[in-house]
Amino acid sequence: MKLVFATNNPNKLKEVKALVPPHIQLLSLEDIGCTEDIPETSPTIEGNAIQKARYLKETYGYDCFADDTGLEVDSLQGDPGVYSARYAGEAKDANANMDKLLDNLKKKKDRKAQFKTVIALHINGTLETFTGICSGTIAVQKKGDKGFGYDPIFLPDGYTETFAELPLEEKNSISHRAKAVNQLVKFLNN
Repeated sequence: MKLVFATNNPNKLKEVKALVPPHIQLLSLEDIGCTEDIPETSPTIEGNAIQKARYLKETYGYDCFADDTGLEVDSLQGDPGVYSARYAGEAKDANANMDKLLDNLKKKKDRKAQFKTVIALHINGTLETFTGICSGTIAVQKKGDKGFGYDPIFLPDGYTETFAELPLEEKNSISHRAKAVNQLVKFLNN
């Protein structure tokens, strides 16, 4: 089975490839010659995932899946949420995003947060969605050099290390993305 994963993020592609069984061949946007920015204009994480999957299916004709992920911080009313990648501006700078978030939490006692991933699968003319959530807290400073995005400041529940300090295999056993991908794989295997 061949599926296009609607991402240009090599870190995300690596994470997902590690979770998908060998009988599912993943193609990236680069593999199919998709170089344009796929629209992400929905006000919700789920809406963006659906929008990207529909765009890819309608424009390129491939069975595909797309994801959108947001970091939702309780004391910031769910921000940065759907704007996680652009929290500090259109440059999508992970360090600037983390710095802004840490600055916004300086005077907050409640640092509870969750990562939420929604995957939209467009296959055989149908659309399915899968949601994965990982709860945790926001650290007071960046730690670790693995992962990407907000990983250096996210402490998953039950851990003293950030996502950026955990080996990929361990992160993939608990992460929001892994939970959503596992649901996707289970659906594809049925």
